[in-house]
Amino acid sequence: MATTLSPSPSLPLLRTRSRPPSFPIIQRRPPLRSLTEGRGRRRSFLASASPELGAVDEAQNAPDTIGGGLGVEESVGVLKSAAKTRRTPAGEVLSALAVIKKAKLDPSGFFETLGGTESPGRTWMLIFTAEGKLNKGRYFPVTAVQRFDAAGKRIENGVYLGPLGCLTFEGKLSWNKRMLAFIFERMNIKVGPFGPLRISLGGGEQREPGTKDPFFIWFYVDEEIAVAQGRGGGIAFWCRCSRVVA
Repeated sequence: MATTLSPSPSLPLLRTRSRPPSFPIIQRRPPLRSLTEGRGRRRSFLASASPELGAVDEAQNAPDTIGGGLGVEESVGVLKSAAKTRRTPAGEVLSALAVIKKAKLDPSGFFETLGGTESPGRTWMLIFTAEGKLNKGRYFPVTAVQRFDAAGKRIENGVYLGPLGCLTFEGKLSWNKRMLAFIFERMNIKVGPFGPLRISLGGGEQREPGTKDPFFIWFYVDEEIAVAQGRGGGIAFWCRCSRVVA
């Protein structure tokens, strides 16, 4: 069954543009055409579904002056425009991310906004990833969607390639102040009309995810966008979207 993605009523969302993907550990690879086409391409696909946000290579640089005098409200506006059009220059996005990161906003409402009040929660599309120092960054080249379920304490992280298939990870999460930690328990692989193939990853031990596990530190969350930093140091922002059906 083909993957579908419909935009949130509050923020129209364009399809990811077709361009050669470049991931934190992969450089100068041609576009992905199948889930099994070549060893390097399999590595690219798996890297894109990784929960860690690492450094970004071959990306546009930020301007010399990070922030450019923007306030938080203006910076949020820059990110929302970038999510809608994907035409906002990378340097402006990086400056906006820097302002929001430094603002240290009150996170008391973040978790409920991020994961909703009822299962299965809310879904968010990854729009832009950057290095931790915000010197380089780029728009994410494929459809990557995270689902956070605050009521059920569950997480799903997936990369979707339309009729070619998808790769998703499912697990449990915990929230502490502004940190969302998680443990993946299962991987699902779907190739074309077949599958999905479900593979257990363990992680079934009865413990709450913590700082020794992958996590995100959230700097900003509203009904349309969210900004966070991963355990690997990379910073990213997401746009609210409808749930993906694969």
